[in-house]
Amino acid sequence: MKKLTAIALLSIALVSCKKETKTVTKVDPKTGKTITVEVPADSTKLVNPETTAAPVLAIKDSAGVFRQTFVLEKGKSYPLITVQKDVQTLTAPNGQSQSGTNETTDEMSFLVNGFENGIYDITINLLRKKNSQSANGKSISTDTKAAEPTEEQFKMMWKVNKALVGNTLNLKMDSKGNVKSITGFDPVYSKVAASVNTLLKDAKEREEFLKSFKASFNEKVLKEQFTKNLVLFPAKGVKVGESWSEHENATPDGKVKLITTYVFKGVQNGDAEIAVSGGIPKKSDKQTQQQMSRTMSSELTQSGKILLDQHTGWIKNQTMHVKTSQVETLSDGKQSQTMKSVSNSTVTVNP
Repeated sequence: MKKLTAIALLSIALVSCKKETKTVTKVDPKTGKTITVEVPADSTKLVNPETTAAPVLAIKDSAGVFRQTFVLEKGKSYPLITVQKDVQTLTAPNGQSQSGTNETTDEMSFLVNGFENGIYDITINLLRKKNSQSANGKSISTDTKAAEPTEEQFKMMWKVNKALVGNTLNLKMDSKGNVKSITGFDPVYSKVAASVNTLLKDAKEREEFLKSFKASFNEKVLKEQFTKNLVLFPAKGVKVGESWSEHENATPDGKVKLITTYVFKGVQNGDAEIAVSGGIPKKSDKQTQQQMSRTMSSELTQSGKILLDQHTGWIKNQTMHVKTSQVETLSDGKQSQTMKSVSNSTVTVNP
């Protein structure tokens, strides 16, 4: 009887130590055939169905072609911090110039809740918004992590930003970075609307403001923003040294295009590097009216570098430099006056 009891206890111990498993479909790298394997069900690593073996790589080489996927870990947060600094210089016809600087910071993080049926469930946490301006030796700053500014013209910006941060949105995204949905906007709209009630007394003004805010902060806008910031590789994949381009409308009529060219430099020390260049070619326009001619020319150039984490596919760092130049000349055939405007911008992601 004692021997049987011991065997029974041993059986219970073995059962209790046995871990639950789940079946995952993979592609055998040797045969190219689809196989099924078992992995621990309680593993914290979220399994990308396209991976073939450990260690899991989000950006990997297949016959010389690299593709970008996302392999994110349950319970972990991934940052998306954007800092943009603009320095604008205006030069008058007499040669005198003045400059002004504007810097904005947006902080958010993406908390991975789970991965099921090929879809990531992610909570977007809106963490911080900061804006600072300086000109003529004076500087003004509004920061949601600081007290409300005393200047009346900046109070509304601070109140709106303060109502915006601290909120969350829900993101559904597949392993290739395709955003399926972003929800949770209505509570944000309600808080923002309440924040301006004391500043905008007129109901029509409040309605117009909220309409404008919704137009700049909605599912469509954020989908485009996240896709642009997070999904860099073309769907077909790229080889080392290969380039690809994107064209965007720079004017509402679509006649002027912003061309961005990317070059995949390769993978080193776990970082996938992409070089960025392009811009808007110089364009000139001349109009004459009553013996007075007005000539306008403008140009935009951009350059930078993007680093992606090879293991997760998430953006590690991005630094972009954008220069915009505009020259306006008025002439009556005898005398002419020229004004110049130059804007130098630096956009950094996850500095």
